[in-house]
Amino acid sequence: MSEAMQQREGYFCHPEESSICHPERSDEGSPDVKGILRCAQDDSGCRLCPRMCGVDRTAGQTGFCGCTDQVRIARAALHFYEEPCISGTRGAGTVFFTGCTLRCVYCQNAQISRRPVGRAVSVPELAEIFLDLQEQGAHNIDLVTPTQFSPQIASAVELAREKKLVIPIVYNTSGYERPEVLEALADTVDVWMPDFKYWKSETAAALSAAPDYPEAAKAALAEMVRQQPKLIYDEDGLLQKGVLVRILVLPGHVKEAVSILRYLAETYEDRILISLMSQYTPMPRMASHPLLSRKLTKREYERVLDEACRLELSNVFIQEGDAAKDSFIPPFEE
Repeated sequence: MSEAMQQREGYFCHPEESSICHPERSDEGSPDVKGILRCAQDDSGCRLCPRMCGVDRTAGQTGFCGCTDQVRIARAALHFYEEPCISGTRGAGTVFFTGCTLRCVYCQNAQISRRPVGRAVSVPELAEIFLDLQEQGAHNIDLVTPTQFSPQIASAVELAREKKLVIPIVYNTSGYERPEVLEALADTVDVWMPDFKYWKSETAAALSAAPDYPEAAKAALAEMVRQQPKLIYDEDGLLQKGVLVRILVLPGHVKEAVSILRYLAETYEDRILISLMSQYTPMPRMASHPLLSRKLTKREYERVLDEACRLELSNVFIQEGDAAKDSFIPPFEE
C-alpha cells in the first residue's frame, strides 16, 4: 500500500509497504475445537477467560459474562465503521455476540453486553450466517466480543469452511483473553483485532472490574503476534492476516494511552497495526462521572498523536473530526 492516506468514516492511515498475498487454506489444520473445549469446561468449570469463574455453563449456569453455552447474537450485518483495511468498500461481515467478560462502566453496547438478549443460534446456523455474509459481499467475518462463545465459533468456522467460506476471520476482542484459548484458535483466526484498554491495574479495576487486565492483555497480544507476525494484505489493501491493536483514548487518561503506545512501539515496532481512537461517546449513565462524563478533547487526542509521531510509527490509524457520535452504535436485536 502506498503512502497515500486511506479514509473511511473518519479514519486515516499511513501504512508501510507490506506483503500481498491470496491466502490458501489447503495447508492449514482444522481448528483445535477440543483444545478450546478443554478450556471452556472441565471439572473446575468454565475457564475461557482470565476470570476462570468455574460455572457449569453447559448446565444452564451463567458465568461472569452473563451467558450459558447457548450462542446468542444481537446483530449480523455488513458494517462500515471499522478501520479501512477491515471495512473496505463492501463492509465487514460483522457478528455481534451478546455478553462480555468485562464490565466497562462506559460501555456503549451495554444493552447487549450485560443481558442475555438477541437471537439464539446453533452452530450450523452460525455457520450459515457466516456464509450469508460472504454472499452479501463481506470482505471478512468480523466477530465482535466472541470470547465467551469461542468453542462454538471455532466449530462454526470449520463447518462454514467445508462449505466454501474463504474470507478471513477477524477476532474483534476486548483483549482480555487467555493465551491458552488463543493458541487453540490458531487455525480459526486470520486477523486478531484486540483492544488495549488500560495500562494501570487500578484503572482497569475501577472501570472494567478487571485489575489483572493489563497483564492479561500483554500476554494475549504476545500470543496473537506469535501466530500472525506479519501484516499481509490483498491487492486492494484489505488485511488478510495480522494483528491490529485498538487504543480507545479515554478522557482524563491520556498518560495511560501514551504508555500503551510506547509499549507497543518498543515491543512490536511495525509488525502490528495500531488504531488510535478518539470516538469515546459518553453514555447518559456517565453524567456524574468526574472524568468520563465528557468527550475527549482535541488537545488530549493530539497529545497521543504527537507521541505516535515522536515514536516514528507508520502503521497507525487515526480518527479525524467528531468521531464520538451515536452513529457508531448499530441497532441491536433485543
